[in-house]
Amino acid sequence: VALLLSLLSLAAAGKLLVVPADGSHWLSMREVVDILEQRGHEVVVVAPEVAMRIKPSKNFVMKMYSVPYTQEDLKKEFQAFFHFSFEQGSFLERFVKAYQGIKRITNFGVSNCGHLLQNKELIRYLEESKFDAILTDPVLLCGAILAKHLSLPSVYFLRGIPCGLDFEATQCPRPPSYVPRGFTQLTDHMAFLQRVKNLLHDIPDIFLCDFAFQPYSKLASEFLQREVTVQDLLRQASVWLLRSEFVLEYPRPLMPNIIPIGGVNCAHK
Repeated sequence: VALLLSLLSLAAAGKLLVVPADGSHWLSMREVVDILEQRGHEVVVVAPEVAMRIKPSKNFVMKMYSVPYTQEDLKKEFQAFFHFSFEQGSFLERFVKAYQGIKRITNFGVSNCGHLLQNKELIRYLEESKFDAILTDPVLLCGAILAKHLSLPSVYFLRGIPCGLDFEATQCPRPPSYVPRGFTQLTDHMAFLQRVKNLLHDIPDIFLCDFAFQPYSKLASEFLQREVTVQDLLRQASVWLLRSEFVLEYPRPLMPNIIPIGGVNCAHK
């Protein structure tokens, strides 16, 4: 009986490929990865050799790839990207700073992803490993590109994607009359002119997101050798694990494959 039960537990376990985003994104995801390992799943984490938070662990196999930057370069880029979030100024001033920050971090992320996809030895290992699914943070689309290449069911683990791309990919309503946009400092109770202002904020958002995510579309199309859009990559998700806590945020519609897991953000102080 013990032998049969042990065989059943092995059969229930799966092999998971994890492609995380660095920084605070990884702190929440690591909690999930550790629990999956405790439940008998085999976990392989793919990460660059130079990272702020992603480090080897006894709870998972870690496959690393080389990147053309140092730890100091990485720290400098992250600080530059997040600095504009805490600055004051007019909408135009903040928009320009956001544009500059997104440009730098996008170039950094695309370069990182390109070195992963060009690592033929690592890609061959992933192709031969027969994973059951992939867990990734779609704020960086490298995991989504790998999911498409390996034809794997994908689980997206995210706090949100800029410009409401996650709303579009999941076909969730996002009316500007009720859902306040970023940087507007509006609430879900708006007067008419505030609703107009909220609507107008979608225009620069479209520009910023097209600018920030199109390089991933080009990278995916070259790697997969067919035309691939950002929405193609996002729509393939089987499950969206949304790290939103609606005690602190405005209510929003959820599709059946979207699961709120806001409490996981409290795992680290």
